[in-house]
Amino acid sequence: MALHRDIFWVGRQWAVTGFGIQAVDQRLRGVLDIEIARLWDDDLIQNRRTRPGVNAQDFDKAVTVARGRYPQEPPAAPIIAQPDVLDAAPAASPFVPAMKLRAEGRLARFLPQWRIRR
Repeated sequence: MALHRDIFWVGRQWAVTGFGIQAVDQRLRGVLDIEIARLWDDDLIQNRRTRPGVNAQDFDKAVTVARGRYPQEPPAAPIIAQPDVLDAAPAASPFVPAMKLRAEGRLARFLPQWRIRR
């Protein structure tokens, strides 16, 4: 995967981009890249850091810069259903006819074709 067009920091082996943390070496094809959503996953960071051939100092600097650039968002509040709103379902309009599918059990290639004319 090519480096994202927005590059904020470039080290010897790693770069902080609009995608997250990406390896500068393009022969890896994005295998070691870390996207922004997974930037705060410590298990993933540790897994990438211990891979053979990874420059640990450069990787740690990239993680520090990326975490400073993309701060961790607080977890979203749970959605609570409101029973009084759920009971008020919209009524079907008497002016709109119900659509009926008449193609059940028939092959599509034998159905008549239709087009909208302007």
